[in-house]
Amino acid sequence: MLRYFLNRYLTTFERRWTYDASYMRELIELSPWAFIKFMMVSSLGRGPDAPPAAVVAAGLVGTLTEDCGPCTQISVDMALAHGFPPITLQAILAGDTAAMGPDAALGYAFAKASLARDLVESDRLRDEVIRRWGQKGLTNLALILMASRTYPTLKYALGHGRACSRIQVAGAPAPVHRPEVLAA
Repeated sequence: MLRYFLNRYLTTFERRWTYDASYMRELIELSPWAFIKFMMVSSLGRGPDAPPAAVVAAGLVGTLTEDCGPCTQISVDMALAHGFPPITLQAILAGDTAAMGPDAALGYAFAKASLARDLVESDRLRDEVIRRWGQKGLTNLALILMASRTYPTLKYALGHGRACSRIQVAGAPAPVHRPEVLAA
């Protein structure tokens, strides 16, 4: 019965976001409880403690470290559905910190430095995040950075990550810059 309801949820999810969730269906078939735990972990970092622009930027940096297609696209689509400005999304994807605005630029730089294990830069940026948004804001960014990597990591680990695709923002192709830390 639990599998039935979880699969119905995924059917709605796939239709809503035009997303192939077959890897999540595989997880449901193996262990519905593992799927539920996965969903709980992947929802971390969606708190109100840091500005949305910083959260979206950090999340996209995390997703881009693991994905070059559908997971990045769904992240963009979800941000747009929540009213996030397309021009800011385009700037984040392009790595254009001057055009993405100060909150997004800080979230982007912090995520990038953290993933690069650049201790000097990440310490400096962490201090700035705490100064602006407090320890809760820092935790918000750290959790979204971690959580944003879960979907593509699971997808690729289960053998479903096979396709890169051009990312669209509001129907227009968006150039994607993969900073050095993100390059394979």
